[in-house]
Amino acid sequence: MISALFPPYVVRALQRVDPVLLAALSLLMFLGLVTLFSAGDGQISIVYRQGLHFLVGLVFLMLFSQIQSKTLKQFAIWAYGIGLILLILVLLVGETKKGATRWLYIGVDIQPAEIMKLAVPMMVAYYFAEKPLPPRFWDIIVALMLVFVPMLLIMKQPDLGTALLIALSGLFVIYLAGMSWWLIGGALLVLAVSAPLMFHYGMHEYQRQRVLTLFNPEQDLLGTGYHIYQSKIAIGSGGFYGKGWLNGDQSRLDFLPERHTDFIFAVFGEEFGFLGNCMLLALYLFIIWRGLYLASKGADTFARLLSGSLALTFFIYLLVNTGMVSGLLPVVGVPLPLVSYGGTSIITLMSAFGILMGMKKRKRVYHSDD
Repeated sequence: MISALFPPYVVRALQRVDPVLLAALSLLMFLGLVTLFSAGDGQISIVYRQGLHFLVGLVFLMLFSQIQSKTLKQFAIWAYGIGLILLILVLLVGETKKGATRWLYIGVDIQPAEIMKLAVPMMVAYYFAEKPLPPRFWDIIVALMLVFVPMLLIMKQPDLGTALLIALSGLFVIYLAGMSWWLIGGALLVLAVSAPLMFHYGMHEYQRQRVLTLFNPEQDLLGTGYHIYQSKIAIGSGGFYGKGWLNGDQSRLDFLPERHTDFIFAVFGEEFGFLGNCMLLALYLFIIWRGLYLASKGADTFARLLSGSLALTFFIYLLVNTGMVSGLLPVVGVPLPLVSYGGTSIITLMSAFGILMGMKKRKRVYHSDD
């Protein structure tokens, strides 16, 4: 049916897009627009802008889905190298906004850390693609260096949340490559032992305060604990069924901060309640499951490692945002994927899903000239 309506090159392009995953992503983006309209006090302009972000994201998804595993693997070193150079330039000549130096002006403002969200797992997957699996100890050490160099550069901006997300995207590749559970357990033990030192000497003062606020937000309800306190009120007041769309008091009366970005999950929870939250989380989990399923069908080792990492990183986005909004994790400024307002994060995520779709092994399709 499709082949009769479109030219062969369009058919080939559409065949590389997974319709099940695309439908789930489209539903999630629609829910995001609905929630954003409420969080933005009924301003249709913010919905239009977000809709434009989604359209651009879909274009990137379509473009990246056409790239074959072999081609993307050849580009991995270039993407990683260019990303590192841009991160260094950010520290040297980057623009500072709200106390953080994260942007580089090259005609337009760009945030090189977003590039590394894709470049780091690509580079680590490229490194393991030609190695025997499960990886040897020294191969793991090299892979960790590939992960932690950009992580440290991003932490210097400072941007701890993005740095951790990028580090996890690379670590997921190492895990999927077959890293020994003994090594994983040893790494977790070292991390637990070194946590106090990292807290006192490796974090900025405002980052330490976020951790302390997590355990006792009532200590400063009008200051550092305000975000978490108001967010928990919003989610709790939604009850089982919620107050209804556009009827959330916490957002409508401006009690809830950052309600159209980092804390939009609290807006959704207040208006649609526990039942709505469960349905939204079920949709997220379905997307993650579908991503992992497509990853298992990858064309080669590089494709399977990269696709699996991208699907698991999407899960971490969800876990961190819902955790911090619910008061279970520190506030680190991670948006709710494809629901929070923002252009750069949407383009990055949709590009990642395009890569994931394109990595699936395809049967050769022959077209007649008739």
